[in-house]
Amino acid sequence: MAMRQTPLTCSGHTRPVVDLAFSGITPYGYFLISACKDGKPMLRQGDTGDWMGTFLGHKGAVWGATLNKEATKAATAAADFTAKVWDAVTGDEVLTLAHKHIVKSVNFTQDSNCLLTGGNDKVLRIYDLSKPEAEPQEIAGHTSAIKKALWCNNDQQILSAAEDKTIRLWDKNTKEAVKTLSFDASVSSMEYIPDGEILVITYGRTIAFYKAHSLDLIKTVDAPASIHSASLHPEKDLFVAGGDDFKLYKYDYTTREEMESYKGHFGPIHCLRFSPDGELYASGSEDGTLRLWQTAVGKTYGLWKCVLPGDSNSSSMFIFNTPIFFYFTV
Repeated sequence: MAMRQTPLTCSGHTRPVVDLAFSGITPYGYFLISACKDGKPMLRQGDTGDWMGTFLGHKGAVWGATLNKEATKAATAAADFTAKVWDAVTGDEVLTLAHKHIVKSVNFTQDSNCLLTGGNDKVLRIYDLSKPEAEPQEIAGHTSAIKKALWCNNDQQILSAAEDKTIRLWDKNTKEAVKTLSFDASVSSMEYIPDGEILVITYGRTIAFYKAHSLDLIKTVDAPASIHSASLHPEKDLFVAGGDDFKLYKYDYTTREEMESYKGHFGPIHCLRFSPDGELYASGSEDGTLRLWQTAVGKTYGLWKCVLPGDSNSSSMFIFNTPIFFYFTV
């Protein structure tokens, strides 16, 4: 009999969770940051969901959040017309980058020296974090608000998705669009996989996979409901998706067949990402919670412990540790 998927629920936010991101694997494990309309992005231990701190300082909904690979820096994008850079170890605010409109997306270069932003003013901006007083480089071309902007191709190119129903690939140096993809619906999410250079996008009920360098289509999968986010496993053998119907879907990447589905939240799912080791995936929802899900149900990992038949229980159970809580303040 198959074991039932039992998620870890991470509470703390008071409004919908609209974005999340994992760090890389560090000597201290890996970490998870979440963006929420309550204006208080949170940092958690990635494998357990234990709350580590809240970055306080924004005066509006936070639409985007990211960590650098080493989990030493965080960046957030907000409705208060700013992007902020934080010390993810101490929680101190490092920089406030003023914009002309709501900021929706933030993304570090691999060396963490530059920050890419995008938002409702339709302009991509590149900030040199070693020269905070310098004006950012700007790239214009979208005709509606930018929803997501990501570095790709060793930080030599940029991928952006906007409300104008396009995804554009930009050359960082010339600031010109290399290629544009147009869709019949606005793109709801975009994930870039450096290993293999794969771009995962969602629009309407469609989950699509493209070659990031050329934007050539690899394959598409149609889901039963409108999908807001999807994530490809690091081994590229499966992917997960979630959206309007509160459910999570798991698919075989090669065959495109649905492997399983289950109700994930008490509201639409807005964001979904695999952990860097592929052992779990995190989902964020309109219901104000983050949930962590096992990729291989029944495996002992993080706070999950597999209890074998013949033990006191014959199904999976949780053993919870006691995290140390502290607030990040500015």
